Order: sequence, then structure tokens, then C-alpha cells
Amino acid sequence: MGTAVEGGRSGPRYVQIADEIVQQIRAGVLKPGDMVPSESELVERYGVSGGTIRKAMVEVRASGLVETRHGKGSIVKDRPPVRHRSSDRFRRSLRQGGKAAYLAESAQSGATAKVSVLYIGPMEAPTDAAQRLGVPAGTQVLARRRLYFRNGTPVETASSYLPWDVVKEIPELFAENPGGGGIYARLEDHGHEFAEFVETLQARPASKAEATELALSPGAPVVHLIREARTTTGLVVEVCDTLMAADQFVFEYRIPAED
Repeated sequence: MGTAVEGGRSGPRYVQIADEIVQQIRAGVLKPGDMVPSESELVERYGVSGGTIRKAMVEVRASGLVETRHGKGSIVKDRPPVRHRSSDRFRRSLRQGGKAAYLAESAQSGATAKVSVLYIGPMEAPTDAAQRLGVPAGTQVLARRRLYFRNGTPVETASSYLPWDVVKEIPELFAENPGGGGIYARLEDHGHEFAEFVETLQARPASKAEATELALSPGAPVVHLIREARTTTGLVVEVCDTLMAADQFVFEYRIPAED
């Protein structure tokens, strides 16, 4: 029994096996909570070596559809994606209706959402956030760090950095619950009308600490998103540094075809 690579469009044998397992999960043949067949079972099924199966399972875990439990093997996750509608999630009408973006989009997908506040208080601005806010690195800002859950599973962390001169007169921003519509509604209540939100995304593997915080398999894909909230005066009043479990989100953008 060998680990010979099969050529052609399907790629190496371990990739073919990984693709088949992933398709079984997506098709519901392997359902949430099911155990993926063991290495010995897969060796027998596909007639390849254990090394080939281990390579295949690396690819399967990278899909974000399974999680590995020590001593038990790999289990199919119960993590249906929530749609992340970047083109309309920050509509003023939602804020005025008392709906924060994450809670609104989770409700639309039929999910139970929860937000856990990890920290609120003064902090020296990280270099990247400081540059985006237009202040020197190390300048005091208000930091708000949250962990978001969907159906009891952690799916996203977010750290907001807001200029101290802006927030010091808005006591609600120092509270765990800033009120209906979230921090953007409170900022607009105090005259900071938004003109646009600019987001930068990067997909990458999770670090060990990130995987632990989001209950992911080591090296599982995440989306690192940084958002700038800009007012009609050109002021950036928030930089939000967000890390999302990639299997939980679908990004949908509306791009105008005209100027």
C-alpha cells in the first residue's frame, strides 16, 4: 500500500479524499455531531496509507467543518453560517430601530446571539489603530473588547478603539450595554453623523490563542477584518479590529456600477 500521487485535475490522492469527506459533510451524509471515520477505517476504505489519510484530515480540518477532540477523533461541527451583509448592516434605520448590527443579522438567520463584554476602559492605542484614528501610537483611547456567540458557540472577537476626546462626554460608551442601536447610535446621538464604513479583510489561519478563544481546530481559517467608522466631517471615530471564524460568515457586498 503506497502513497503515490495521482495526477490530473483532481490533484494528489489525499486532496481527493479530503474533498470527498468535505462533500459528505456539506451534503449531510455526515451530520453535525457525527464522528468522521477513524484513520484505520479510512485506510481500509480508500486503500491508502495512514500518512495519506493524515494529510487528508489536515485538509478537512482546514475547511473549518470539523473539530478535533483529544482521544476521540474528529467530529462534524454544528456551525451553520450567518450571513454578514456588509452593504446594509450599518443602515441608520437599523440603529434608529434599536438594533445593533450583529444582533440584527443573527436574528435574520434565526440564530440565538449573545455578546460577552471582556473589557471596557482606557488603553494605549495599538500602532495600527492609532494610525487609522490619526493619533500618535500610545495615545489614550477607549477600548471595548467583546466576544460574540451564536447558538452558544463563540464565533467572533471584536476590539473597538475610540478617540478619548470623542468618548469622554458620552458616558453610555463606558457601559457594558450602551443602549439600543449600540455605540454607533450613541455616537450619532451626540452629533457624530456617519458618512461611511471602510472595511479591510484578510483570510489566514488562526493562531493557537485565537483558535482556543473561538473554539476552533488549530490552524482553522479565520477572517481578520478591520473597520473604520468615518463621519461626515472626515473624522474616524472608531477602529474595530475583528476576528471571525471563517466557517460562520458569508460576506455579501453591493458595489455600485455608476459613480
